Amino acid sequence: MEKKIRTMLLLLVLLFPSAVLAQEGPALSTVGVKLWPEYDRPSMLVIYDITLSPQVALPFQMSMRIPAAVGSPHAVAVRQPGGDLVNIPYEQESETGWTRVVFQATTPEIRMEYYDPGLGIEDSHRLYKYSWPGDFTVGSFNVEVQQPTGASELQFKPGMVTSRQGTDGLTYYLMNVGPLSAGQVFEITLEYDKDSDDLSVSDMPVEPSAPLDGSTPGRASSRSILPLLLGILGLLLLVGGGVWYWQSGRQKVKPRGKGRVRRPSEKPSEAVETQANHIYCPQCGKRASPGDRFCRACGTQLRIS
Repeated sequence: MEKKIRTMLLLLVLLFPSAVLAQEGPALSTVGVKLWPEYDRPSMLVIYDITLSPQVALPFQMSMRIPAAVGSPHAVAVRQPGGDLVNIPYEQESETGWTRVVFQATTPEIRMEYYDPGLGIEDSHRLYKYSWPGDFTVGSFNVEVQQPTGASELQFKPGMVTSRQGTDGLTYYLMNVGPLSAGQVFEITLEYDKDSDDLSVSDMPVEPSAPLDGSTPGRASSRSILPLLLGILGLLLLVGGGVWYWQSGRQKVKPRGKGRVRRPSEKPSEAVETQANHIYCPQCGKRASPGDRFCRACGTQLRIS
């Protein structure tokens, strides 16, 4: 009989290591819960940052409950050794009042996010109640609440909290709950007043995710852009010189001198007649009339040059 019990216990350890770990020590080393009301949606953004106990063998089958009104989580991810978060697949199972999210953790650090529509908004008053269902033994449990933009009279139950100023300009309230045993439920209620429906993210300044320098994609240093500017300037000078040369070649050359230029419509006979108005007979001195070739008085031939 005793041998059978030992064999059953051995099979239990091999098949269900998480159940044994929950009894012998914390399956979850730390659980950090972030509550960000009216951050980028008119609801409560709940963020879980979970670290598995070093005793947990990977990969580890996780099963966490979230409120049924949530529907599906916004994201389920694991943190890679380099620090990047990578989304992982998950399955959902419906329970009374809850949705169970089942996934396989391949690294010790896990993040889950979801938007809870349970944030009550009545005129300017807000009320929200968070509940940890106690699915795991937790070595250290803590809660962080972000105060929304424009909120006032923020209160907590229980109310043992400390505060800090975030780099985003918002105030954060911290509560160190401590260890929790499997099956131990923890609840926190928060309420505040807010006259507007503005979201916190709309008032945050846009900042780069990393320091900007010459190696940042999309940026160019002054040394690399100077040859480009000089090339553009040279091209503009070349085009401008060509336009000036073309315009100057089209200008008309004015005639020089004071001599009279005969119009195209003017006949040669008209020029002769004009000159004849100043011709006199070399014999008798009588002035010739226009068109005369001989003197009308003495008949002498006129000298017309």
